[in-house]
Amino acid sequence: MAWILFLVIVAIVLGLIGVAADGLLYLLFIGILVLLVALALGGARVRRNGRRPTR
Repeated sequence: MAWILFLVIVAIVLGLIGVAADGLLYLLFIGILVLLVALALGGARVRRNGRRPTR
């Protein structure tokens, strides 16, 4: 779970740098891509664990 949080933080930082710095708009798109990967990994982890069987 720590990796997912790390990827989200990296995505936010890259997005902010991409918006703030002139000529570095590609960092915004890389940040969005990293965020999507983090969300996909998080969703796969939740789906894999799923519900526990009842007795």
